Amino acid sequence: MILGIELAALDKYFAQYGVIAVFASLAVAIPAGMFLISWALSLVKIRPDNPSDVKSSIYECGFETIDTRWNTFNFRYYSIALLFVIFDVEVVFLFPWAASFGTLSAEFGLFVLGEMGVFMGILILGWVYAWKKGSLEWN
Repeated sequence: MILGIELAALDKYFAQYGVIAVFASLAVAIPAGMFLISWALSLVKIRPDNPSDVKSSIYECGFETIDTRWNTFNFRYYSIALLFVIFDVEVVFLFPWAASFGTLSAEFGLFVLGEMGVFMGILILGWVYAWKKGSLEWN
């Protein structure tokens, strides 16, 4: 026993870091291995390398480019998409809370409901701010 902590408990604790290290090394090794295999196959001429004008041309959404200049991008599409992502991420936090609300409320009482009220209040405040600023208007 070291400082009141059993060695078996420490072994279990640090074993979890070993699992994380294994997954992290796999996450790096697999893509790196794919790049190395692709590079090695190109050296022995198994992977084809046949550039042509068609392969080097710009291809976007199935349409041929009409003009050589860049078209202006309407920022409203970006702002609506960004607002959607922000408010859609709230579901990622809301769903696990709702799924475990019964056990959490039995343990912590109304504190759990109050914390979600604060979270939803912050989101509603952001939504009202975006609405007042005119970010949700198409005109």
